[in-house]
Amino acid sequence: MNTNSHIKTCVVIGDPISHSLSPLIHNAAFKALGIEGEYQFKGESVAPSDLEKYIQEVRAKNIHMLAVTIPHKETILACLDEVNTTAKEIGAVNTVINEGGKLVGYNTDCPGAINALLQHEEISGRNAVVLGSGGTARAIVYGLLRENVNVTICSRNDEKAKELSVRYKCNMLPWNDRALALNADIIINTTPIGREGEAFPIIEEGIKTRHIVFDANYSKKDTPLVTAAKQKNATAISGLELLLQQGMIQFELYTGIKAPEDAMRAALQNIKSHEKTV
Repeated sequence: MNTNSHIKTCVVIGDPISHSLSPLIHNAAFKALGIEGEYQFKGESVAPSDLEKYIQEVRAKNIHMLAVTIPHKETILACLDEVNTTAKEIGAVNTVINEGGKLVGYNTDCPGAINALLQHEEISGRNAVVLGSGGTARAIVYGLLRENVNVTICSRNDEKAKELSVRYKCNMLPWNDRALALNADIIINTTPIGREGEAFPIIEEGIKTRHIVFDANYSKKDTPLVTAAKQKNATAISGLELLLQQGMIQFELYTGIKAPEDAMRAALQNIKSHEKTV
């Protein structure tokens, strides 16, 4: 970790992390605003067993901000001094800011995902199925419910899906019945399926033009799920849009400056070869 007192160091942590695009968009923002001498943003791989020790290093070395991705979004809560109300209710944190020695957790996945959806269509009163039950799923379910969307959770871990459905007072669909997700208006994938380019059978095959399909995974090319949605002329939303939307909110939280959307979006459009999830 860089400990140069003149530079505010920001780090995205996860396991794995090597192809995360967060450094790309944040460093592009620093450059666009002429503050690259004040901030730096990089990625560091942190294994689950090393998370607590790593947070101690963050405190000791006065790291300014952490962006948190898989698999730490839920477990990091226990390591923080304070968690804001929204992140606490979601049960997941993707942003940690060092506020004068106090580590405070936030969740920008939630508003970022809703912004990504609302750029395309009105969602209030519609039916959505969220595939997955991890930190990203929690954030999206929470946001959808606040937008008056009827939500059903469907996870490969049926027990976890049931737990979340009770927590959020929404419906649960067993994974073996996931074909029924196609009855919804909005289908949101937060599972790793499709991250490395593999197909998402059943769901892909049943997409119709009327669907809104949102894949939280991203890569330099569209994921198979997003590709299938485009082929059916459905509304297709890439995980790159989620990365951008949540990243802009994140940027404003830790810098206090309005995020330069054009520069951050251009950085993503210029990607040559990357494959990763938010």
